[in-house]
Amino acid sequence: MRSKLFVPGSRPELFAKALASAADAICIDLEDAVSEPRKDEARETVRQFLVRGDAATAASTKTLIVRINAMDTPHFERDVTAVAQAGVHLINLPKPQSAAHVRTAIEAIERAERANGVQASIGLLLNIETPAALRMASELALAHPRVAGLQLGLGDLFEPLGIARREPAAIQQAMFAVRIAAGEAGLYAYDSAFADIRDAEGFRAEAQLARNLGFLGKTCIHPSQIAMANDVFRPTDEEIAHACKVVEATRVADADGVGAYVVDGKMIDGPFVVRARAIVQSARSLGLLPR
Repeated sequence: MRSKLFVPGSRPELFAKALASAADAICIDLEDAVSEPRKDEARETVRQFLVRGDAATAASTKTLIVRINAMDTPHFERDVTAVAQAGVHLINLPKPQSAAHVRTAIEAIERAERANGVQASIGLLLNIETPAALRMASELALAHPRVAGLQLGLGDLFEPLGIARREPAAIQQAMFAVRIAAGEAGLYAYDSAFADIRDAEGFRAEAQLARNLGFLGKTCIHPSQIAMANDVFRPTDEEIAHACKVVEATRVADADGVGAYVVDGKMIDGPFVVRARAIVQSARSLGLLPR
C-alpha cells in the first residue's frame, strides 16, 4: 500500500476514476471531505456503491478503505452500519481517544458485519492526530487484533498547537514515535497527507523521510501525488538485488549452521534477514521479482 488516494464520499463521480488510478488503495472519506449538511447523503451514496458490488470487484486489485466520522459524533454508528460491507478491507477511525474506545468501535463493526452478512473481518486503521493519541499510540495499536495500522495525521496534530506543518524536527519526531508504537504491536505505520498539491518536491521529500523511518506508504489527496508515492515507497533495484543475496546466503548459512556471515561486505544476522525477506516479498508483490 505505497499510495492511498482520498476520495470525498459526496463525489460518487470520482469513485470509478479512483479505482482506475495507479493508487494501491483508495479511501472514501465521510469525515473531513464531507460538509455537515451532506453527511447523510454521502453515507447513503457510499453504502449504495459498496452494496452494488463495485467495491468487491475492486478488492482484488486495490485496498479499499472508508474513513468514517469520529466516535464522539452523531454519525459514527450510522457510518459503521452503512460501510461495513463486503469488499471493504479497512475502516479508518479518526481521533481515537483510548484503547477502550477502539474496542468499542470494533464491537460496532462486528455488529454491522453480522447485520450485513460480511464474511471477511474488516480491519481498523487508527489515525494518530491528537496529542493524546500520540502519547498513547502504543496502547491504541495493542488494543485489539483487528487494528491493522496507525496513520499519522500531521495537520490535525500540529495546526491546533501552533506547530508549523513543515517543521522538519517536529515531523521527524512525530513519525518516529508513531513508527515505534506501531512496531511494538507488529503493525505498519502510514504517513500523513501533504496538502500543498503544487509542491511536488515537498511531497517527495516528506515521503522519503517517512520511508526512511519505516512507513509503509503515504496518503495522496490528488492523483498527481500517486506516482511519486509509488516511486518513493518502491524498493530500489539495489535494495532488491542485495536482499536477494542475503536471502540466498541465509539459506546456505542455515544449512551449514552458520549464525552470522558477510554479504556485499556487510555483516548479516537475524534483523538484517528479516528486512531482506520483507524487501523480497514487497518486490514480488509488485511484480519486480518472480513469485
